[in-house]
Amino acid sequence: MKQSRTTQIIYHLVGCSFFLLLPIVFWPGEETLTDFFSDERALRGYTTNILVLGFFYFFYYYVIPRFYFKKKYIYLILIIVACYTLVAFLPEMIVSALGIDQGRFPHGPGHEPGTGPGKGNTKLMFRLGHNLIFFLAVIFFSLMLKINNRLRQAEKERLKAELSYFKAQINPHFLFNTLNSIYSLAIQKADNTPEAVVKLSGMMRYVISDADNDYVALEKEIGYITDYIELQKIRFGETVLIDFQSSELNTGKVIAPLILIPFIENAFKYGINPASKSSIGIRIELEGAELHMRVTNQKVAPTEPSNTGGLGILNARKRLSLLYPEKHRLVIQDGETDYIVDLHIIL
Repeated sequence: MKQSRTTQIIYHLVGCSFFLLLPIVFWPGEETLTDFFSDERALRGYTTNILVLGFFYFFYYYVIPRFYFKKKYIYLILIIVACYTLVAFLPEMIVSALGIDQGRFPHGPGHEPGTGPGKGNTKLMFRLGHNLIFFLAVIFFSLMLKINNRLRQAEKERLKAELSYFKAQINPHFLFNTLNSIYSLAIQKADNTPEAVVKLSGMMRYVISDADNDYVALEKEIGYITDYIELQKIRFGETVLIDFQSSELNTGKVIAPLILIPFIENAFKYGINPASKSSIGIRIELEGAELHMRVTNQKVAPTEPSNTGGLGILNARKRLSLLYPEKHRLVIQDGETDYIVDLHIIL
């Protein structure tokens, strides 16, 4: 966020500098800046640019939010008229007050029409018309920028609300599965029940503290997955063969929290039958900025009743589309006997 704000400030500074340098760059004279600011037309045009620039920011940050978006159109029109009057006549008043001559280029390039004797009204009308077109262009440009910015902000808020909703659904799902695992161990009075409780405690700490962030360190996410798999190994023992492999992931990369676990949970829910041997394969690799996860399991009857109807997978799909648009590829092969998930994410 700070980097984005800094970038915006730089863009504004560059744009303002370019806008204020235009009159100097295109001035037909070849003298020094002192001569430029001693020329009546040059100083009047430069003053107009400064006023228009000030009006742009005043209109963008104050007038549009308080009057346009709140539909106070009468006040909006009055402010526009007052500002236009200021932009149209104040430069002339400043030049007259300073007593600056017309300069050495009264008939040079860009010279205003109607500046001969007795044509003061034509000269005034030309200036007003020229300033009006310039002024209206600034109003239109600032409106388009503000409306576009508001639409983007509304879209961000919508995405944030959707992600919060998905996270709220993930946590109860996690609690149900893990507590059910601990319950099974307690029923069996297994010696490794305390170890399972410790792992569950670490997982809960991750969900409560870290998973509330937009992104977490990749190694933390993999650590959470590792604890989950170890907990399932304790629960099912030798009835399931789990092949879990992960490459070195301590690379400073970050990932959306709990984005991978639904596919692994799904494998344990629908790929294990305690009455017979089952196998689950999980491989997580990182090549450059691309994370690849492959999860395979045999399709058996669920080990526990569920009315979620694949809610975890559905939420994971939606979160991927929101957080990694154009940066992920999810392929699910739902065969007769096997279920395979191939997920690629560019972090």
